Amino acid sequence: MKKKKDTQQKTSAKKKGALRENIEAIIIAIVLALFIRAFIVQAFKIPSGSMKETLQIGDHILVNKFIYGIKFPFLGTNIIPISDPERGDIVVFKFPEDPKKDFIKRVVGIAGDTVKGIGTKIYINDKEVDNSNGQAIYTDAHITASNLATRNFGPIMVPANSLFVMGDNRDHSYDSRFWGFVDLKALKGKAFMIYWSWDKENFPGGGEWLTWWDWVRWKRFGKILR
Repeated sequence: MKKKKDTQQKTSAKKKGALRENIEAIIIAIVLALFIRAFIVQAFKIPSGSMKETLQIGDHILVNKFIYGIKFPFLGTNIIPISDPERGDIVVFKFPEDPKKDFIKRVVGIAGDTVKGIGTKIYINDKEVDNSNGQAIYTDAHITASNLATRNFGPIMVPANSLFVMGDNRDHSYDSRFWGFVDLKALKGKAFMIYWSWDKENFPGGGEWLTWWDWVRWKRFGKILR
């Protein structure tokens, strides 16, 4: 009888040991995931067309969170500086008018730069920005008071510890031309890759059956952002 009781106790102890190991493994996995999300890489999705054609509505991207330095959580202060944002970087940041929202734009001007827009041309320190790669697009065919107001601006000097950012879809982007500069403390990181993309407008519904091939943008998977 004692032998049977000892066996039951050993079995119970093994189950408790296995359960504890599983709980520990789950806790470690959660802590690791939170650490990666906070300091290394975070996923974001694109909800608007302000960065077309570089980024499409429905793109899901990965953002490098440590490239501009290891930041103290919640405060945004750099603990370990690594590199500074450069012109042309695609950055994710806390929207100055509502820090609960994340915005994504392209860096046009860095601290000390003088930025000016004339028509469809951008000038940095009186030198025209080369747009031969077609990153910036202007989609309004007709010149109106509205698009003239967004195309013609400046000169504006970018203050210290700040960035002047614009969307690639220049006629349809709410950016630094309207609300000012991005504080470096508000930066979350640099977008570097599309890992998933789907066409929201063609999502199955409305009584019409569509296959995955109709709405998933397979060719955008793994695309490196520039």
